[in-house]
Amino acid sequence: MHKISLKDWVIILTIIPTTLIGFGLASYFSYSRSVELNDFLEQRAKSIIEPIAIASKDPLLNNNRDKLRHLIGFTHRNQSSIVNSIVVFTKDNQVFVTSAYHGDTNLMRLKAGVELPSHTSIETIADYIIFRTPIIDENYTPRLNKNFTGNDNVQFEASPNNKPTPVGYIAMQVDKSQLNFQQQSQFLIAFAFALLGTLLSAIFALRLIKKVTKPINSMVQAIERIREGKLQSRVSGQLIGELNFLKNGINAMAQSLDSYQNEMNASIDQATIDLRESLEQFEIQNVELSIAKRKAQDANRVKSEFLANMSHELRTPLNGVIGFTRQVLKTPLTENQRDYLQTIDRSANNLLTIINDILDFSKLDAGKMVIENIPFSLRESLEETLTLLAPSAHKKNIELSIKIPQKLPDSLVGDTMRIKQIITNLISNAIKFTPQGSVAVDISSEEISQKKIKLKVTVSDTGIGMTDKQQRTIFDAFTQADQSITRLYGGTGLGLVICQRLAQEMLGDIGFTSEKNQGSSFWFTFQCEVNAMPLMLELDNQHLANKTVLYFEENAHSREATKNILKHWQMSVTTVINRHQLSQVLSHSSQAQRGFDYALIGHNQTATALSELKKTIAQLQPITDNIHLALNNSSPSLQDALIASGAISCSSKPLTSSSLSRVLQPLVKAGTQRLTLNAPTGKILPIKVLAVDDNEANLKLINALLLEQVAEVVVTDNGISAIELCKKENFALIFMDIQMPVLDGISTLKEIRKLTCNGDTPIIAVTAHALSGEREKMHQQGFNAYMTKPIDETMLRHIIYEYCDFNHLVSPVGSKTANNLIDQAAQYSKVIDWPLALKRSANKADLAKEMFLGLIESLPETRQNIQKAINTQDIVSIKHLVHKLNGACCYTGAPNLSKITNHLETQLKMGLNLEDLEPEFFEFFEHIEQVLLAAPEALKEISVKSH
Repeated sequence: MHKISLKDWVIILTIIPTTLIGFGLASYFSYSRSVELNDFLEQRAKSIIEPIAIASKDPLLNNNRDKLRHLIGFTHRNQSSIVNSIVVFTKDNQVFVTSAYHGDTNLMRLKAGVELPSHTSIETIADYIIFRTPIIDENYTPRLNKNFTGNDNVQFEASPNNKPTPVGYIAMQVDKSQLNFQQQSQFLIAFAFALLGTLLSAIFALRLIKKVTKPINSMVQAIERIREGKLQSRVSGQLIGELNFLKNGINAMAQSLDSYQNEMNASIDQATIDLRESLEQFEIQNVELSIAKRKAQDANRVKSEFLANMSHELRTPLNGVIGFTRQVLKTPLTENQRDYLQTIDRSANNLLTIINDILDFSKLDAGKMVIENIPFSLRESLEETLTLLAPSAHKKNIELSIKIPQKLPDSLVGDTMRIKQIITNLISNAIKFTPQGSVAVDISSEEISQKKIKLKVTVSDTGIGMTDKQQRTIFDAFTQADQSITRLYGGTGLGLVICQRLAQEMLGDIGFTSEKNQGSSFWFTFQCEVNAMPLMLELDNQHLANKTVLYFEENAHSREATKNILKHWQMSVTTVINRHQLSQVLSHSSQAQRGFDYALIGHNQTATALSELKKTIAQLQPITDNIHLALNNSSPSLQDALIASGAISCSSKPLTSSSLSRVLQPLVKAGTQRLTLNAPTGKILPIKVLAVDDNEANLKLINALLLEQVAEVVVTDNGISAIELCKKENFALIFMDIQMPVLDGISTLKEIRKLTCNGDTPIIAVTAHALSGEREKMHQQGFNAYMTKPIDETMLRHIIYEYCDFNHLVSPVGSKTANNLIDQAAQYSKVIDWPLALKRSANKADLAKEMFLGLIESLPETRQNIQKAINTQDIVSIKHLVHKLNGACCYTGAPNLSKITNHLETQLKMGLNLEDLEPEFFEFFEHIEQVLLAAPEALKEISVKSH
């Protein structure tokens, strides 16, 4: 509540109550008046029809139509302002006489089978009310004459003892239009008075705000000037009451500060004079320079030690956070739990990136920054970055969207961490300096050669922009546009400088265009190699081909980006950009009459999302059962409410290919499988491993990670205990922390190397230090390998397989099992890799086996068809067959065949002729033959494992 200003309090306590009371009273009295008018009309109609019913008894009994017509005609003319028609019906529901020959007597007639009313009844039809009153003769009741004989006519006579029976009824049609007009007039008048009361309250509130808040704002501005050092500033003017006391207090404080500053300046001037006199002595100056030099050297050493210690202290808890988060992600979780844990994992990795930036800043300054070249998925990297940044955009109700050309290659080789660092900085700045509107990210490419590509990332916003003066200093270190920017938005002014240097290190550049109050557009370029090996499985969206989708999105950039994705999946897209166009499509579109397969609704106003989207869902339900929503900052409660209203899913923006694919095929598990090039991990290695770490959380984590890959793990928390264990037991691998309180890791390693037992065991350094030269230092000390915290599972697996000594395999059947494992690993890594097949089928053995059998059964026919196409020089057929086989290999454990098939398809797409590809085709057929030969034995092994 302390964030609410005085102005806001005045509005809350004056205008809002007046508005609520005024409109509440207007609603109450309007409703009451409406009820009164309805009652008045009914009473008036009854006062007309019931006397007519009494007067109509005799003419009806005497069959006097003229008299009765004259009676109801006179009444109709007399009450023509509300009466449209009066009709008299006999007791057998036949028209006896009517006042208006052109009236709809069927509308006023009782339905067939309905008894005559015993009292006045009312029926409302559209803008009319039908009143029906029975015509009753209390002294006349049909009764059979006692003197009745066989052929005589039946006679009736009155019998006062029997219950009266209606001899007919009168129906009168009353017009409600005048009543409706009066009710609407009353409603408008009441709410006009309420609105007038609100306006008067607002006028008085604004006058009060002007009298109170304006003096307070002047005091705040004076204090701000004093804080900036302008101590001569004073609060002027004659104020009232306590405000005048506050003004005097501020002026007195400013006077005191001014006096103190003058005294301090005098002291500084005197100290300066004394310093100048002392500097005239040459010997003293040399001594001071020498001391300053030693201090600088000490400071540099302290800085290095501080960075090393800080790295260790921060990475140690981060190791636990990241490691255990990933362990929990492997357990069964709900979608919300998995989403929360993935956010924690991404945030922790983001913090780790910041720590790395701190350590690497000195490298940038010294020109020693090393750009890594590792395989990465472009779309996955961009999606991870946007997922982290989307909440900050949604918090400000900013539309964040990204457009990636579908033809752009996804598998690249480069420094993904630095690329994400630059993108994160540019998007964060765009969100920070955009009070409202949108932030759009566009990716484009320029091919340099067959293996290299230059990418351009453009981040455009609708924010505050920059002046020409601010643009000239934007890339200066420790500088922002001006001091007010720093105070308002924060920041050090180093982000764009680091981005510029990193872009240049990646053989690219950075630039921008901007206009004051019109937004900015920053772009940067970088070069990457195109990776021939795909890192992500293609999204399985074949079921979406030729499906119809109604796509409603007001933001042009988001609409175009998502539309490109849907059209790439060969969907028939009908786009609408506003609610009016949506209503037209639903009313007049022929497709709407047939129905849509899907409906996708984008909404960017979180404050009004629930009510508007519920209406939209209700509009769309008649034409489709698959309604999917994409919102800014869709909270779980909002998602539940919308799904309860009929939506199938509710996703957060921005929409990407993977997120959109998940919602359009809900049976597919969330997340994207990655292809890895690591050693097979399908079995637990029967080895014993020792882990040494003084931190309990790290020790628990490395124990859990190792037990996923090895049969036995022994843990200890200090070096002395590790030495004692190494004297008694043999270990295949030892993972050693460096900084330990009892005995550090380096000293422990030297003692273990002296032992006969475990003297040659590979020892892996595990440390939170990440400074340059640390790896080389560990190798010089005698460690076989080096791992940094947080521990990466892929790197851990790689080290185990690289340094695992199969002579240390622990198995009840001895060396035979070890030899089988070695042979099996060798065979699988060359021809058939069953663990890889399991991984690519989400560890579903039956599915992996079915896909593997499908590949084996198709290979002979595929080989024959490709050979026939080569003989006939049918390039089109060859491309089709190779592409089809490449897709099949991606999901099965035949890595060598998959690699050569993928290479062949790439070469064919580049336009190489068959003669140039003759060696590749020779190798291709050889790999097919190897798979077919190895398949029977592999299937036996797989069947044994399955049982």
